[in-house]
Order: sequence, then C-alpha cells, then structure tokens
Amino acid sequence: MFDFLLKPLGWILQQFAYLFNGSFAWSVFMFTLVVNLLMIPLSIKTQKSTVGQMRIRPKMEALKKKYGDDKQRYSTELQKLYQEENISMSGGCLPMLIRLPIMLGVYQVVLSPLKYIVGVSDSIIEKATTLASKAGIISNTAYPQVDIINNLGHKGLAEVSDTISKEMGNIDFNFFGIQLTDSPKFDINIFSSEPGKGFELSWLIPILAFAAAMLTSIVSMQIQKRTNPDAPRMGGMMLTMPFISLIIGFSVSCAAGFYWACSSLISGAIQSLVQIYYGPNKMIAAEQAKALVKRNKEENAIKAKKVNSPE
Repeated sequence: MFDFLLKPLGWILQQFAYLFNGSFAWSVFMFTLVVNLLMIPLSIKTQKSTVGQMRIRPKMEALKKKYGDDKQRYSTELQKLYQEENISMSGGCLPMLIRLPIMLGVYQVVLSPLKYIVGVSDSIIEKATTLASKAGIISNTAYPQVDIINNLGHKGLAEVSDTISKEMGNIDFNFFGIQLTDSPKFDINIFSSEPGKGFELSWLIPILAFAAAMLTSIVSMQIQKRTNPDAPRMGGMMLTMPFISLIIGFSVSCAAGFYWACSSLISGAIQSLVQIYYGPNKMIAAEQAKALVKRNKEENAIKAKKVNSPE
C-alpha cells in the first residue's frame, strides 16, 4: 500500500550503493547526508520561528493577561500578533512532518531489502518466503526478507538461492565485518565462549546508535545552554532518547540501527550549526540593530525635510 513511497526510496538507496561500488553502508550514509542537507532551509526557518516566539513572548504574556478568560479572543489576537510579527505558527512542525515519513520509509525499506533495494521480483520473494517458512528459518514473520538473505546457503532455499544471490551480487551489506542484514540478539552472558552466546560483532551497531544519540543530545544541550540560557531544560527527555535508540537497535536489523546512527550524527551536527549561527541572542540583537538603523534613517529624513522646507 505504501509502495509509491518505498519504491522510490529503495531505488535512491540502490543508486547510491552503485556509486560506492555496491556498498549499502555508504548508500545509507550518503542518502541521510543529502536528505539533511536539503532540509537545512527548513531547519533555519524552524530556528527563526523559535527565536521569533521568544522575541514576542512579553507581548504574548500581555495578551494572555488581557484576554486570558476569553480563549477565543485570545486565540484571535495571538494569531494577529504572529501575522504582524511575520512569525509562522507552524514553523516548527513542517520539518518534522517531512522527516517522519522519510524516516519510517527508510526503516521499512531496510527491513525489506530484497524487494526495495536489490530489486528481486515479488514472485521470487513470495516463493523464497514459502520455502523459508517450511524450512523453519524465519524468525520475523513480518519481515522475512532479512532471514532469507542470511540463510541463502540453507538447503531449503536451494530453488531460489542462485537467483537471489545473482541479484544481490551488486549490493554489499557488509560494514567492517558486520553483516547489516543481521539482527543483534542480546545475551546477558556477554563473556560466554559458547557458540551462539556472548558478545557478537553486530552489537556494535546498537552501541553506535546509542553513542551517536548521546553525543548529539549532549552537544545540543551545551549549545542551547550557551545560546539560549532562558530556554526550558529538557535534559531528561534528551538523555532518554539514546537509551531508546539502544533498545530499538537490539530489536531491528543492523541496517535499521545503522541508519538510526547516521541520522542522529548528521542531523545533530547540522542542527547544532543552525543553533550556533541562528542563536536567539544573535538574531534578536541583529533585529534590534536593524530596527535602530531604520529608525535613525526615518529621523534623519524628517530632520532633512524640516531643513529643506520653506519657512
């Protein structure tokens, strides 16, 4: 039902992979980078909208005191204030509304790589799924394609393994020895030497996602503290997100976790730069300076008019 979104995303990831000798990891990184670079104007708009709301906060408080009991009148006057100050009431929502479907789309694409990235036909995927189910090698019935890729050497998939392997020949899901089609399975016996237990290389992906989210949160909080000391503290929520990333990383394929890590690092870096260059104090000072220059010009024009006017 969502193929109209997922197929183009898969095709783009496939083309990026071809640019980097079939590397799926590079494909995800470059796709995430390009998307976030294209989102910079919206990020700037969001930051300006946030700063604008800070600037008119005293006026908003005055309206609240004046029309607090009349919610409809308060809403009308508030909307009028936003229009007069040229501030978008939905400025902060637009980037999120665009990012969300892209994020969910990529998440779905990397969980169904045979169809959307490799380009295997639906009939072959359906046949492979049936064979894999009979062989008992599917652990995730909702997204069986990852299990199919990881078990192409199984005798139960002999009928389709050559076809799928040939199609996959152009795409490499390996990332420094980690197979991105694997799903990390946490085991409390970290130091166990038994096969199937203990530390696995695939655990590095959820850990990477956690570290990327934690670094981004810490840097963002430090920048916010420096550029906007009066902003409400959201440290608890921002530090909770890395742990959510860690949990999600252990519940999805390494490809999804890797995308999550790339997204945290790239979007966090860009957002940090936007916060620095369009910080509240800097923007408000620039607007005040602009208003002062405008007022001086108007006053000088009035003085010049008085001097030049005949008595």
